[in-house]
Parts: sequence; C-alpha cells; structure tokens
Amino acid sequence: MIEASKDGGKTGVITYGMVGGGEGSFIGDVHRRAIGLDGKAVLTAGCFSRESAKTLAAGEALHLDNERLYVSYKEMAEVEGKREDGIDFVSIVTPNNSHFQIAKTFLQNGINVACDKPLTTNAEEAEELAALAAEKDLLFCVTYTYTGYPAVKQAKEMIKQGEIGDIRFVNAEYPQEWLAEPIEKDPNNKQAVWRTDPAQSGISNCVGDIGSHVENLVSYITGLEIDTLCARLDKIVEGRVLDDNATIMVNYRGGTTGVYWSSQIAAGHDNDLSIRVYGSKGSLVWKQENPNYLKVTFLDKPIQTLSRGRDSFYPRASSICRTPAGHPEGYFEAFGTIYTTFIGAVAKKKAGETLTPDDMDFPTPREGAQGVRFIEKCVESSEKGAIWIKF
Repeated sequence: MIEASKDGGKTGVITYGMVGGGEGSFIGDVHRRAIGLDGKAVLTAGCFSRESAKTLAAGEALHLDNERLYVSYKEMAEVEGKREDGIDFVSIVTPNNSHFQIAKTFLQNGINVACDKPLTTNAEEAEELAALAAEKDLLFCVTYTYTGYPAVKQAKEMIKQGEIGDIRFVNAEYPQEWLAEPIEKDPNNKQAVWRTDPAQSGISNCVGDIGSHVENLVSYITGLEIDTLCARLDKIVEGRVLDDNATIMVNYRGGTTGVYWSSQIAAGHDNDLSIRVYGSKGSLVWKQENPNYLKVTFLDKPIQTLSRGRDSFYPRASSICRTPAGHPEGYFEAFGTIYTTFIGAVAKKKAGETLTPDDMDFPTPREGAQGVRFIEKCVESSEKGAIWIKF
C-alpha cells in the first residue's frame, strides 16, 4: 500500500485519513490496500483507535507523522478541515453504530467521506448524511464492494441495453458458514463479538452484514426498485440475539419478482455471493467466488461464458480490467475499483473539472440509505410474522 512520508505525502497526490482500522482490524487493512492498489491516494492522518496509544502504534507502523495522529475523530476532523494541506477525504472503518456521528462530523468540517457499509443503523440518519453531503457539495462513497467487478458492470450494461429482454425474476443469495457456531463467546474474536452485538451492529446481523450486499448488487445490476417485501429472519444458533439466516421474497415495481437468501450458518460456504437474472430473452448468472466469468444464456442458443480480459465487454467494464485473461482479479481489485473511481472524482472536483457518470460510478449515500431502509423493512416484516410490507 502507499503510505505517507514524514513530510506529509507527495505534492499533487490526493491524501486521506482513516478512522478505525488499527491493529487487528481486518477491514481497515482491506481498505488501505484497496486504496493503495492504483497509487491514487496517500494515507497521511489517522485516529485508528479510541485508545491514543494504539493510534500512535498504528501510525508508527504506517510511517505517519505524529502530528497527524489524533486522540479523537472530532479533533481529527476539526484540525484537518483547517489545515492548508488537510486530507481530501476520510475513510471510516469502525463498527456500524459509530458511522453516523463520524461521517457527519467530517462533512461538517468540509471533508469528503468514504464509509464502510451499512452506512448507518437507521434510515433517518442515512438520509441526513445524504442531505448534508449534498448541502456541503461534498463527495460521499459507501463501500459496497461487489459492484466493482468488471463482470458485474458488464451484466449491468447488458440488462440496460435490453439484451436479455424484460426482467421476469431475480434470485440472489449470500451464504457463509463463519457463524455456524457461537464463536462470539470468545472475547478475542472481535469481529464476531461486535457483529452479533445489537449495541454495535444495529438491529440486524445477517441482513445488515451480507443481506445488504445482496440488495445493493441486485439494485445496481438490474435497476429494479423494491415495491414490497416479505422477510423471515432466523436466529438459529442458540443464545444468539440477532439474525444469522434470512429468507426474503421481493416484489419490484413493474411486476418483476425475486427471492433473496443470506446466511452465516451455511456449512460449506465461504463467501458464496451469487445473482441470477432471468429475462424474456435470456438470463445472466454471476458468482463472486468465480468473479471473472459471466454466464449468459439466450433462448434457443448455446450457453456462453464471457471471460473478463478475453471477451469483448462494454467500455466501462473493460476500462477497469487490470490484468490479462486468465490472471484472476478478485476482492481487492473490486474494492480498489470502488476507491479509485471515488478518488478520481475527488481529484477532478478538486481541480474544478466536470464529473461524468463514469466518474460517479461508485455507491453514494442514496444507495447507502436504501440499504439501511432494506434492513429495517426486513426486520419489521419478520417481527410482524413474516408479512408483506411496503418498501
């Protein structure tokens, strides 16, 4: 990854700070590596922990200047917002319950924001952040990773161009096995502890963590808007407070229907996110664990497998391919694409240039608020006996 030098970084390069992501943080390291992948931004400031000693240790390991290490995110936002060489954006990689206040504080200090998902723990706060970003004329990215894959962008454009006809049915799922046992009882397993704790995770675990990815991926690829949904959220592992398995039926505006499944107790599955879109002329299938390939089927024609790097993709999808065919591009590259697009938009806006639709091809607070609303509606439906409710 690219890190700042002791003199504060390279002149002319976009700079960023990070809140959270200290020692032992999986997602913080992922964000830093993704940002550094294309060399477009330099880490120059941070508040990596609520404990100042841990922030100092993380900053030293990342070769940051001590004066750009802060005891609180509030101090960081205020100081960096006033510095002539202050950060261009902040990356927020803390537990869900803290996203709102941290993002709001940086926006109020004139700093662009990139935030891990879900954006907040309730839709009202998410919509407030979206409105504040618009009011301050600041860019805001919500890091829904899976829209960063070239094959996903190819699927989106194929549907937009009407290649598979009118969409009739959507099936999407995201099964994992990592919470098949009550590993949150081990206090050293910090990831499991906070994700299953409603005080930190919010009202949902499974839907909030991975079901929200399903909703975002379907929305991005198809452009469909949910009209009503019926959700059953299960708490399968004994003693678990939040859901670890969810089945969701969806009616979209216009008459299309769909079924989502997300699970963290599905033995044999790692990160098995997949989407199947069935249209009047054909279908598309994409699987995250084999992300360089898109299965395409047209009526009365042989099944095709489009290969990233080998086959002709639409311009936007082709533009983000980094390696030749047969050299896999995966999670880091997709994450990197989200960040590189966002950083490019920050750089162009900073230079006073006009942003294009491709420049803005990253998840915004609008998608973030929609994802939080999806979580809330799923919980509401389930608590009322798995009834159909208006989205």
